[in-house]
Amino acid sequence: MKTTRKIKTLVEILLISTRLGFTSFGGPMAHLGYFHEEYIRRRKWMDEKSYADLVALCQFLPGPASSQVGIGIGIIRGGVLGGIVSFLGFTFPSVIALILFARILQGSDMADAGWIHGLKIVAVAVVAHAILGMAKKLTPDLKRKAVALFALVITLIWQTAFSQAGVILLSALIGFLLYRDYAADDDSRVAFPISRRFGMICLSIFFGLLILLPICRELSTFEWIALFDSFYRSGSLVFGGGHVVLPLLEREFVPTGWLTEEQFLAGYGAAQAVPGPLFTFAAFIGAVINGWRGGVLATVAIFLPALLLIIGTLPFWDSLRRNPKIKGALMGVNAAVVGILIAAFYHPIWTSSILVPADFAFAAILFSMLVFWKLPPWIVVITGALGGFLMRMI
Repeated sequence: MKTTRKIKTLVEILLISTRLGFTSFGGPMAHLGYFHEEYIRRRKWMDEKSYADLVALCQFLPGPASSQVGIGIGIIRGGVLGGIVSFLGFTFPSVIALILFARILQGSDMADAGWIHGLKIVAVAVVAHAILGMAKKLTPDLKRKAVALFALVITLIWQTAFSQAGVILLSALIGFLLYRDYAADDDSRVAFPISRRFGMICLSIFFGLLILLPICRELSTFEWIALFDSFYRSGSLVFGGGHVVLPLLEREFVPTGWLTEEQFLAGYGAAQAVPGPLFTFAAFIGAVINGWRGGVLATVAIFLPALLLIIGTLPFWDSLRRNPKIKGALMGVNAAVVGILIAAFYHPIWTSSILVPADFAFAAILFSMLVFWKLPPWIVVITGALGGFLMRMI
């Protein structure tokens, strides 16, 4: 019975994460909105505070934050296998699309497609809904509203690779100072079915590969090792989301002659046109270099650091976040996450989506479908794609 229940849980995670993988357009902050709607509001796999704490942790870690949040939710629901299944479901729809169309999409101008623009407007509705829900729970008083405003202003004005990490660190300090005597009545607990010993093993593997792969690359002429090292290092050293990984990948593969600048830019355009994390751009590069095998290798290599880091840190996270000395800092961090989400809602989501009054009107319709009529997100996504296509035709 226990094995049957475990299999059912893993199948459930796979089906839900795969549906999100097919429909989650709009970048990492939009992905967090989709996760919030599906996992927190509808299925209640986590409470609001625990979800916000998980998001805050993933903002600290290098790698694709939204993918790490999805892995963390999968681990909570189904253990390490649940995290891996959640990653596969969310990531591989876009990986398969980019591998299949690695050559077809080269030279195509997907950015001007009407259905792509419609999906960007869907992201506006989804993120707005997530902001309202998270702000109500995480910024209930004036102090935390002020922290959120601080995070919003700094993140918009100081747009660097480390701005989010810096804002979160400062907000943690502010929260600690403001709420060090705060007596919390929230006793929520999240069980991560991972031992600390296993977590330490994963962290050791992460740092070990980071050190050993460049050495193996120098000692070997095997191209696969060089490819794996380039993608693994790119995935290990990125803070600030998928767009930050682009210059790292460009430096790794264009000057070395593995692909041309035109191929790189064409692949970037294709990656913008598919759902899921932008890190799947690596699948396109790998497929151009070495076919579908190269695409799979690139995907494994660039996401492996994120997987090792989130599995390695989760066993220590619940006890840390429940420490009375840390709770105040986390209250500040959670408020900052709301501000960062609002900043991302304005740029790039709003600025790249709401271009004319008709776009705003359509976004209001999609928002109403999601919030007031409570339609499933996949229906809203399909409506957005069709609406964007028709708006461009008119």
